[in-house]
Amino acid sequence: MGLFETITEDIKKAMLAKDKVRLEALRGIKKEFLEAKTAKGAGDELSDETATAILQKMVKQRKDSAEIYTSQNREDLAGDEIAQMKVIQEYLPAQLSDEELEAAVRQIIADTGAASMKDMGKVMGTATKQLAGKAEGRAISEMVKKLLS
Repeated sequence: MGLFETITEDIKKAMLAKDKVRLEALRGIKKEFLEAKTAKGAGDELSDETATAILQKMVKQRKDSAEIYTSQNREDLAGDEIAQMKVIQEYLPAQLSDEELEAAVRQIIADTGAASMKDMGKVMGTATKQLAGKAEGRAISEMVKKLLS
């Protein structure tokens, strides 16, 4: 069963449990998935890789919104965003720890033969493909900069 079908089943469970926060988050996910499936050139199929990318984007949006709400002293709205973000994160693959990320990036740097910041683009291209869904792009970028400088 793919992510799309899992989300649909979990929406039913959330409705039965009357879990409003979870239901709202899952409906948001399903909406994004449906839009991706019906987009031009999508072919009415949604791969798990595409679904994971959508979920990562949604987590980042929730995190950014929560930060904005917190800076404006709207803790009530920030709490809602954080709760939805946690629900969305349940459907993402386990994230790499800092140590695991550093080891993976060191390996990629060795494989690509990168020696300085001039090679960052080459390393980032490989790293983002290999670590997709396992680490945020910002974290990958910071680790590459740290190791190449």
